Amino acid sequence: MSSLLSNKPIAPADRLIVALDVSEAAAAKALVSRLGDHVRFYKIGLELFMAGGYFELLEWLVKGGKQVFVDLKFFDVPETVRSAVRALAGSGATFATVHGNQAIMEAAARDKGDLKILAVTVLTSLDRGDLDDLGFACDVERLVLSRARRALETGVDGIVSSGLEAPMIRQELGERLLVVTPGIRPVENRPVDDQKRTVDVAQAFLNGADYIVVGRPIRQANDPAAAAASVQQTIASLFR
Repeated sequence: MSSLLSNKPIAPADRLIVALDVSEAAAAKALVSRLGDHVRFYKIGLELFMAGGYFELLEWLVKGGKQVFVDLKFFDVPETVRSAVRALAGSGATFATVHGNQAIMEAAARDKGDLKILAVTVLTSLDRGDLDDLGFACDVERLVLSRARRALETGVDGIVSSGLEAPMIRQELGERLLVVTPGIRPVENRPVDDQKRTVDVAQAFLNGADYIVVGRPIRQANDPAAAAASVQQTIASLFR
């Protein structure tokens, strides 16, 4: 399985993305300050977007030398998505997510500039039963691979995928797409957790992830900085 380790020229310390899923920008800044040099890449999503101060936080992170993943999962009329991506392209963000069909992904790729667009495949909070509820008459693996193939055709830069499906994507599509893997858990998943398709840090990378997104295991740790440092040590040992 080690042959699936990413060979892209990404600094090991940049492969960890910490999710700032907190209720306000002040709490996000406090966590960033607490994590210090242990984390160089952050994800900011819908909760912070609705709390206010989102773009000020984005600017603060960029000015502080951090990379930023804007996880707003753009899903709308293709022209509206294109305009939103074009507006975001000058913000200094590194990644942004889109969620939708081929036309939406193509529109997002059209005016992205240096911004890297990631297409969401299947949320890691969904399982087979959830797909049945949504009306998808196929299993998770087939749906993820289909969306990954479409993403490659549209010109987006990568996909967001569970670590469980990453090996299949790598074997089918090689290194042509970035693979960003959320749903990282250090131990067996707890029953109360809303993430259903999870892997641990090492397995995510052995399965072909380029980046991992870690939220609660760092944010809710007794010592978040130590938890982040531990993840970074695992990553460094894999990409020596």
